[in-house]
Amino acid sequence: MADRFDLAILGSGSTAFAAAIKATDLGAHVAMVERRTLGGTCANRGCLPSKNLIEAARIVHDAAHPRYPGLTPARIDVDFPWLIAQKDDVVRDYRAKKYASVADALAGFELVEGDARFTDAHALTVGGRAIEADRFLIATGSRPAIPPIPGLDAIPYLTSDLLDADEAGRLTELPVSLTVLGGGYVAVELAQLFARLGSRVTVLARSGLLSGYEPALGETLGGVFRDEGIEVLTGARVERVAGAEGAVSVAVELVGAGRIVRSEHLLVATGRRPNTDDLVLDRAGVELDADGFVPVDVRLRTRVSHIWAAGDVIGRQHGSQMATPVGARQGRIVAENALADAGRVFDGTVIPRAIFTDPPIAVVGRTEAEVRASHQPAAAATTPLQYVPRAGAIHKTTGFVKLIASTIDERVLGVHMIGESAPEVIHEAAMAMRYRAALPDLVDLIHVYPTMAEALKIGAQAFSRDVTKLSCCAE
Repeated sequence: MADRFDLAILGSGSTAFAAAIKATDLGAHVAMVERRTLGGTCANRGCLPSKNLIEAARIVHDAAHPRYPGLTPARIDVDFPWLIAQKDDVVRDYRAKKYASVADALAGFELVEGDARFTDAHALTVGGRAIEADRFLIATGSRPAIPPIPGLDAIPYLTSDLLDADEAGRLTELPVSLTVLGGGYVAVELAQLFARLGSRVTVLARSGLLSGYEPALGETLGGVFRDEGIEVLTGARVERVAGAEGAVSVAVELVGAGRIVRSEHLLVATGRRPNTDDLVLDRAGVELDADGFVPVDVRLRTRVSHIWAAGDVIGRQHGSQMATPVGARQGRIVAENALADAGRVFDGTVIPRAIFTDPPIAVVGRTEAEVRASHQPAAAATTPLQYVPRAGAIHKTTGFVKLIASTIDERVLGVHMIGESAPEVIHEAAMAMRYRAALPDLVDLIHVYPTMAEALKIGAQAFSRDVTKLSCCAE
């Protein structure tokens, strides 16, 4: 006999937990099914462990490269296994406090471990257990996408799962050398992380770094990488890979030449794909698109009226992005729509994003190319951070802030920044866009001096005056 629930959630990441918390608040009897580790990608092998190690690598780098005259460089020894052990402790503690204990406190909630497969539109099997529900949420997240490169299936390689605390595929020894395949946000974060800890790193990017972002962001980061000894090969088309444990060779076709790149390890970071392959969704009547994502409407409902999908499994539909807070917002929306008929719509117009390289990158809104493609009258201004007093005071002037604004009403349409504190600064820009602020609003706001957030004010002033001639705090 099947166990019956009001809502069955597939997955246990941020999307799933946001939905479960709201659903139990609404009095629903909820089942959550997880095949891997409680907490999903972000907590276990994504955001949390990567940012922990990125900060450790920054400390090592800053000690060896002090920005201030008068400070002597210092070498910090890296005990990689110990560093990984502390990362694992952080992950396990976070998982226990933010996921397991939260789940234990939910009334009418049950966590079910195992592989879920639909048997029909209202039923699942998980192992040998039958589960029926009035409503379902598909929130199974995503995993690293593996490109069809000849030879790749015959050699050992790493993915971002190397950051996991408790599963196979994790890395416990610092690579002497590492080839990173990819030029997106995962690739650049991990490339710099390992280089700063002591690995010799080569990045192979099919186009440029951070394709799809403002081009100058990737160009600036590429310059930083080269200064730090990270080799970046753009326009690289991988022909084949070969090798064995500890010795990998990658045959690359570059513009006008070929090359063999050799390293101890290969890290594949070429994007992500949704975890929908094994759910047997066709038995429930749920269709997938050509890339395996689940099509949904603006209320996050699939074509089957009692089945919803949210988080990474819907890709970029309706302005969505593969990001933890986006999934959390969508999970709550699903719970309210499914159980309270709230009719809430997901709005992806204003979603700030950050890439935790050094200098970090943060963006919100559209790129200049996207605005031009929409034929919206607009202007753009790029302000180097050397004109931001805080950046000069702390010797961190690498980077810029670029604002794009309508020439009709001066409303801010996009903000793109690379530089110190960019992930913090971008929230002011996002709030400005959410409430349809214009350039004069950024100028009129009194900013704390000296802060990196002043970059927005100075960037807005750059549309109408020469910021190279501004005095400190000048209006």
